[in-house]
Amino acid sequence: MTTVRIATRKSRLAMWQAKNVADAIGRLYPTLNAELLPMSTRGDETLDRSLAKIGGKSLFVKELEQALLSNEADLAVHSMKDVPAEMPDGLGILAIMRREDPRDALVSDQVDRISQLAHGATIGTSSLRRQFQLLHLRPDLDIQPLRGNVETRLKRVDEGQFHAIILAVAGLKRLELEHRITSRIEPGEMLPAVGQGAIGIQCRLDDAELIENLAALNHPDSKIRVDAERGFSRRLGGSCQSPIAGHAVLDGDILVLTGRVGLPDGSLIIEGSKQGARRDAESIGANLAEELLKKGAAEILSQLEEKML
Repeated sequence: MTTVRIATRKSRLAMWQAKNVADAIGRLYPTLNAELLPMSTRGDETLDRSLAKIGGKSLFVKELEQALLSNEADLAVHSMKDVPAEMPDGLGILAIMRREDPRDALVSDQVDRISQLAHGATIGTSSLRRQFQLLHLRPDLDIQPLRGNVETRLKRVDEGQFHAIILAVAGLKRLELEHRITSRIEPGEMLPAVGQGAIGIQCRLDDAELIENLAALNHPDSKIRVDAERGFSRRLGGSCQSPIAGHAVLDGDILVLTGRVGLPDGSLIIEGSKQGARRDAESIGANLAEELLKKGAAEILSQLEEKML
């Protein structure tokens, strides 16, 4: 029996995602033995600073990619919202599993909606994307950093350190914590992160046999949507820590992509939408990015990059 080594982060959510892939491999290819290789990343280890202040575009994936490049692992399983649009030579995302709900979730024992939060309420999130959209809706809110795994974040809101926190619906569902969702935030109010809710499988581009096997794990509609969102992010030159949001939906063969870029304080948002044929997913993303760059997104992103230097 051939062993397929799967690199993954150590968190319970990451392990769930990797096991989900391993189980799928086992069902499709009984002669393959999928073995998990849990690893720690810089993003997991540095919890005393916000993601934006740590910088870098590979906070949660670099170590896993190194394991692939050094042939210590055959596959790496990622949350696609953590994967930079550009990746090392020789590696590629060859499959996207069926996407879970990409929306954000409000978790609070005090209110049901963002609009109901008291003036000056403290909200926990370390995402600039969530921050700029929250402050655009409610400039009075007090946004405070929130790092750690899902369970740690929930404990902090339970202890009363925050009036509410924002988490991904997908992660809560996968950890069987859906009951903690106070409300799902619709994309019109808060656009999700690029790739949120999608699990990606990465491997070496020269591993032809494995690539052929991975084809059966790919969910075409999910990959089309993620390709459009990542095409948008790639052209903007942003990372998973940038104040960039993107959400693609499919209606038959028509893809509609909506994107936003904003100043972290929420004082300015540049947004737009484009649609086209599903076969043109990546170019739709790039074209929307071009439109937003011309409307002022370039200045927003360059200002932020200067502050991080």
